[in-house]
Amino acid sequence: MKPALLEVMRMNRICRMVLATCLGSFILVIFYFQSMLHPVMRRNPFGVDICCRKGSRSPLQELYNPTQLELSSTAVLHQMRRDQVADACRASSAASRKRRVLTPSDLKHLVVDEDHGLIYCYVPKVACTNWKRLMMVLTGRGKYSDPMEIPASEAHVAANLKTLNQYSIPEINHRLKRYLKFLFVREPFERLVSAYRNKFTQKYNTSFHKRYGTKIIRRQRRNATQEALRRGDDVRFEEFVAYLVDPHTRREEPFNEHWQTVHSLCHPCHIRYDLVGKYETLEEDSNLVLRLAGVGGALRFPTYAKSTRTTDEMTTEFFQNISAEHQAQLYDVYKLDFLMFNYSVPSYLKLE
Repeated sequence: MKPALLEVMRMNRICRMVLATCLGSFILVIFYFQSMLHPVMRRNPFGVDICCRKGSRSPLQELYNPTQLELSSTAVLHQMRRDQVADACRASSAASRKRRVLTPSDLKHLVVDEDHGLIYCYVPKVACTNWKRLMMVLTGRGKYSDPMEIPASEAHVAANLKTLNQYSIPEINHRLKRYLKFLFVREPFERLVSAYRNKFTQKYNTSFHKRYGTKIIRRQRRNATQEALRRGDDVRFEEFVAYLVDPHTRREEPFNEHWQTVHSLCHPCHIRYDLVGKYETLEEDSNLVLRLAGVGGALRFPTYAKSTRTTDEMTTEFFQNISAEHQAQLYDVYKLDFLMFNYSVPSYLKLE
């Protein structure tokens, strides 16, 4: 059974009793975006201008009022994902007295494509390298044509992509209102294990070993050798988890982006994302974004078999040696991501 179908079945519990209300809300959303959007200049990924013909449509219009049958069939799924985020945000807001307003510095993860009317919030360890490659093709105006020809190191050079925090406040608000905003998410603990494996078990990541590994070993390992304290290249997963749940860690500085929560990176309770893609349906959701942008015929999301990918089974193994206390504390850290993006509590957790 396809992951998207499984997700729809799982999310039916949210709307089963209020289906009419959900559908009614969807119609209102369509009307809202129809009334406020106007045709915009667009480019194809190879830099050739596409004239703003009468009746041309933006990605937002195509998402909320699709003309293509295959897009119509996915509309309910993506509305349910948006509803799930909104429900989790309302519950979180009701339970917390904390209120904050976003500043431009909160928007440094939101990559802007002016030519196609897109805003992409990148989340490390959720295919962000390939999506940054795609955004470089889309915004390159002919400089790039094949995303996989762009080296991974070049995709992560900040100057190669423009982010929303580089605009003025009026320009930010204009783009948030008129551009299609999307992000991709992943099961939180699978993403966390992926970050650990990449940053602490690969010998070439010496900058992470020096910056974080030495600190983690100093705080979490009794009788650490001088060599371990100097190199920081053999952090155990149990030590990494203990570091994350240590209250001193967050008082000292924010989490690194590779293990920061998605809701802290992309602020979905402040920014209404139009499309929430999932790692489990990565190719399908990515190609949907490209079709909405009008470039589906020229670009496809890069696919290749990655034998080293972190799986659910691998994540289960990593958590076997984590104490019940630390498991519960870690779940509390990432709980909103689990709820917001409809991920079940992992069966391997020893929660009381």
